[in-house]
Amino acid sequence: MPHSPSAAPFLAHIARCHNITLPGAYRPFFCGMTGIGWVHPGHFESLTAFGCARDTGFGVDRGADIHLLGEKMAEAGLYRSHAELFDVITPEGAVIGRIDRGALPILGLAAQGVHMNGLVRKPDGLHLWMGHRARNKRLDPGKLDHLVAGGVCAGLTPRDALAKEAAEEAAIPPALIAQARPVSHLRYTMERPEGLRRDLLHCFDLYLPEAFTPVPVDGEVERFELVPIATAFALVRDTERLKFNVNLVLIDLFLRLGMVPDEDASALRQALDAVS
Repeated sequence: MPHSPSAAPFLAHIARCHNITLPGAYRPFFCGMTGIGWVHPGHFESLTAFGCARDTGFGVDRGADIHLLGEKMAEAGLYRSHAELFDVITPEGAVIGRIDRGALPILGLAAQGVHMNGLVRKPDGLHLWMGHRARNKRLDPGKLDHLVAGGVCAGLTPRDALAKEAAEEAAIPPALIAQARPVSHLRYTMERPEGLRRDLLHCFDLYLPEAFTPVPVDGEVERFELVPIATAFALVRDTERLKFNVNLVLIDLFLRLGMVPDEDASALRQALDAVS
């Protein structure tokens, strides 16, 4: 789709989050007869040793076996446990088991997260709260992040996860976070150092009172910074300072706010909505 050169940096961010087309060298991972994930060749030998090899890939027989496999993988050093369980879901969205968060990309299992744009209307225009990720974070230490973002742990709805993360990360009270509005869903399939990410992001907007100041609580964020929306736009356009998937959510926000020229908006929206 035609677009101007000014769209190129935004398209590059999107392309980095869609950097693989499956199956490629990957083999499917099954639970019973249902395909739920994808395994990189680097893990073929380990999964074969765990008794997961099948004629057409790898797998387990029952949903309960998924958690046991995750524990074996951690004991073998394939990943470091997060001590945080996530639901394992089928392509149709049914929950069939649970596994440690760190094992999801090893098996290429689908995961869900929440991201919230914390917005403030001020006399000089719209502003956005951004977090500076702690430098001891496993993933993307020191990068810029949303005011609230995190995974959807086992048994939680996206709205539950948003309220949990809002309290833990930024001391946002329940009555305030309840005003957050769901605005979009974004998917991507991406090879990362930790493995294959197949994520669905539930995106929210929350317009905060000008007098509210978020406070880091759990140590995942070093500090928060309120920046003009034009500054956030320039950070996405001109830098790689943001956590990889934050760029996607902000591009979606810029499109919804009408900040992208018409000749570029269609190309960016089409790229954002692509599902690998």
